[in-house]
Amino acid sequence: MNFLLRLLTWWNGQTLGTQIFTARRGVKVGEDDQGNFFYQTRDGKRRWVIYNGESEASRISPDWHGWLHFTWDEPPAKAALTHRAWEKPHQENRTGTPLAYAPTGSLRRPHPTERRDYEAWSPEQEA
Repeated sequence: MNFLLRLLTWWNGQTLGTQIFTARRGVKVGEDDQGNFFYQTRDGKRRWVIYNGESEASRISPDWHGWLHFTWDEPPAKAALTHRAWEKPHQENRTGTPLAYAPTGSLRRPHPTERRDYEAWSPEQEA
C-alpha cells in the first residue's frame, strides 16, 4: 500500500518518479529551516523542492521561492539575502486552520464581541 501511495500521490512527499529523477539528475543545493530540500539539474535549467511533510507551497520562504523561480541565480544557502529590520519572519498560509486571522466581531472567534451597531430584523417588528 505504501508503494502505491508513493507511486501515485504527491501531497505527502515525493512520488517514486520524482525520487528516481532526483537520484539520477538532481544536485542538492540546500535545505531550509523547515527541512525542505532544494535541488537543481546539473545544467541548472530545472529547480525543484522536496517537501518535508505536507506539500504546501506557502511553507517555502521568500528567499527560496525567488531562487526556485529564477529571480536570482545563487541559492540562499550560498548567498543569503539581506533582510531589513522591519521585515517579519516568514509564516505559512494559515487560511482554513484554527490559527487563521479572525477580526473583532467574527463568529470564528472563541468569544465573539457583542455587536450594537445594528438590530436584527424580526417579523414581529412589522406589526
